[in-house]
Amino acid sequence: MTPRRVLFVCLGNVCRSPVAEALFRYHAHQAGHSAEFEIDSAGTSNWEVGEPPDPRMRRTAARHGVPLDGRARQFRVTDFDRFDVILAMDRENRSHLTWMARDEKDRGKVHLMRAFDPQADDSPDVPDPYDGGERAFEEVFQILDRSTRSLLETLSTT
Repeated sequence: MTPRRVLFVCLGNVCRSPVAEALFRYHAHQAGHSAEFEIDSAGTSNWEVGEPPDPRMRRTAARHGVPLDGRARQFRVTDFDRFDVILAMDRENRSHLTWMARDEKDRGKVHLMRAFDPQADDSPDVPDPYDGGERAFEEVFQILDRSTRSLLETLSTT
């Protein structure tokens, strides 16, 4: 069976998308589904390319026993060919991705991450914790923990 290829995308690829990638990988491993997925993350901007995940997000993930590593990279149009499902962290990221899309097939791969949050509030966006404190990083971690669990459940049954 060919693995499903899942890409998580935020602005800089140092806070939200790398922790979503790490959480999805962690949950897939825990559920015995690791072989079913190829998982990566990227950013719509090139501001942080080559940088490790934000230290505040690394500390938050470590407190929960989730390894967070890797280096930021920028989303490329060829990612539409490589990935089956592309999860944007917010409407701005989704707008950027759909603008880059070459056709309806590409656009159909792009979804908002929060659409998989069983406790989603009125906002369809995963908030960017970058300018917030430790509490903001914990809140984003919890949103992405719930959302990636739900996403895994959805993708594992389809």
